[in-house]
Amino acid sequence: MASLENTVVVGVDGSDASTGAVAYAANTAAKRGIPLLLVTSYTMPAAMFAEGMVPPQPVYDELERECLPILEGARETALKVAPEIEVNHAVVEGNPAQVLIDYSRKAKLIVLGSRGLGGIKGMVLGSVSAAVASHAFCPIVVTRTDTDHPGTDGPVVVGIDGSEISARATDWAFAEASARGAELIAVHTWMDPQVQAAAAGIALTDDDWSQLEEQQHQTLAERLAGFADRFPDVKVTRYVTRDRAVRALVEQSEGAQLVVVGSHGRGGFAGMVLGSTSRALLQAAPCPVMVVRPEAHA
Repeated sequence: MASLENTVVVGVDGSDASTGAVAYAANTAAKRGIPLLLVTSYTMPAAMFAEGMVPPQPVYDELERECLPILEGARETALKVAPEIEVNHAVVEGNPAQVLIDYSRKAKLIVLGSRGLGGIKGMVLGSVSAAVASHAFCPIVVTRTDTDHPGTDGPVVVGIDGSEISARATDWAFAEASARGAELIAVHTWMDPQVQAAAAGIALTDDDWSQLEEQQHQTLAERLAGFADRFPDVKVTRYVTRDRAVRALVEQSEGAQLVVVGSHGRGGFAGMVLGSTSRALLQAAPCPVMVVRPEAHA
């Protein structure tokens, strides 16, 4: 996987969710001007062979051949969306979540559908997408069949809370907006437990609240300054509100191409592999969601 550093990898299994993810991944690869790799996996049926027995090579070959029609369908979807991109494929034995996590060690970006890939039908966030979002080494985008609009010209939305992982997510959001020629909506919420605790038992006047809000606007401007200098082509709209982060991000991402969030932010717990905001967004966002984890490479 040495040549994957500048490749979009998409998980493929033939489901509707997978088809939507392929379309989104192809559009992303085209906007970035980089190749697309279609990855599907299979598992050896344990009941077919005694424990410790190595299955003969023809069995592996047949399982791989069964995956080829799925990959061919995915290739057609990708080239229909972006005829100019380079499309490659890989068939790998193993658990689909672990396969994609392994690819994330080298890939630029992982894209997958929220259902399919072994997930339980009816779950908005499937077991595979949850596992990959929790453990990937590069940013991942999770799409849903009801939110896939690869040709949309809507904005890119990013949640900004001042944490280090939020800064990394902001960097990715600016890069995506620049590649897509899209507006960036920077969302900052400030009615969090810390503010509430500070205000507890204190009768704040309207002027006090206005001053607090003005401080938050200034803070957001400072956090955006360096990125705006690096990406002068990106128009930025700042949205500061006294609200919960998830509700504000869902509201602002209506009609968006993408919403970007760090997997940990202020108030995160070290033992949580996927933060509450990112998990809630994966469930509720009306557009594809990019999750940038602390361990994610650039």
